[in-house]
Amino acid sequence: MGRNGTDLSGADRDTAGRPERGNRGVTSRTVYRRAVAAYSVAMLAVLHAPLVVLIAYSFNDSRINAAWSGFTWKWYVSLLGNERVLEALGNSLTIAAASTLIAALLGVPAAVWLHRRKRQALWSGLFYLPQLMPDIFMGLALLILFSRLDIPLGKWTVIAAHVTFCVPVVVLFVLARLSGIGRELEEAASDLGATPRQTFFRVTLPLLVPAIVSAMLLSFTMSLDDFVITFFVAGPESTTLPLYIYGLVKRGVSPEVNALSALMVAVTVLLLVGAELVRRRGETAARAAQPTRKET
Repeated sequence: MGRNGTDLSGADRDTAGRPERGNRGVTSRTVYRRAVAAYSVAMLAVLHAPLVVLIAYSFNDSRINAAWSGFTWKWYVSLLGNERVLEALGNSLTIAAASTLIAALLGVPAAVWLHRRKRQALWSGLFYLPQLMPDIFMGLALLILFSRLDIPLGKWTVIAAHVTFCVPVVVLFVLARLSGIGRELEEAASDLGATPRQTFFRVTLPLLVPAIVSAMLLSFTMSLDDFVITFFVAGPESTTLPLYIYGLVKRGVSPEVNALSALMVAVTVLLLVGAELVRRRGETAARAAQPTRKET
């Protein structure tokens, strides 16, 4: 009984039961989070296990991948003295750099033009179509095109082919950045007397730089790793690293192939991490540059 004669036994029972329900809820959420975390870790382990095995056996002292006989660096050292590997590496870097630069020069103006179009979805779909099509179809189509135009296969045909799937990446990144920037800064520059050209080069373009750099890093990675399209349009003097690795694998997987593949995986991971860091830094800078809106 309470001070006023009220019965508090029911309230006490309710109060006593609340912590138990709360504890059961917290326990259920904890179990759920742990289950999701364990599932995510298991999926990541399954996805990355082949890469871990490949990198581990690139340090194997034996030429037979079936048995581990000791740790060694000799396969990496032998790669540095292999002229064919260095030639393929040079071709890959040249093609990736050229296709990335051309894609940036074509993709940035295209993204700005698309951003100001009313039917943006239709035009965006046309730009993304080469990226969505299977690589084998794109490679075959480009091979037929170059054959009909009597263009000899070589580095320039590979660069042109890589530009077809690098431009959509640049357009996608820049369009996303333009959508996040808004028109406030451009309108403010126009109110201050800036011309459209001055507004683009002094206001819009600096804010697009992180997105452009991220898109170029990702495009460089995609060009460096491409095999299917390159297989169709490459000439005798334009063998890239993926093509060279494929030629080695046909004669049997050796530790040199593992070492070369491990280096490509490391370079790819570094480029992707760099692209993500640049993207996040650009988003932070853009949010800081946005004018604060007063609530009415």
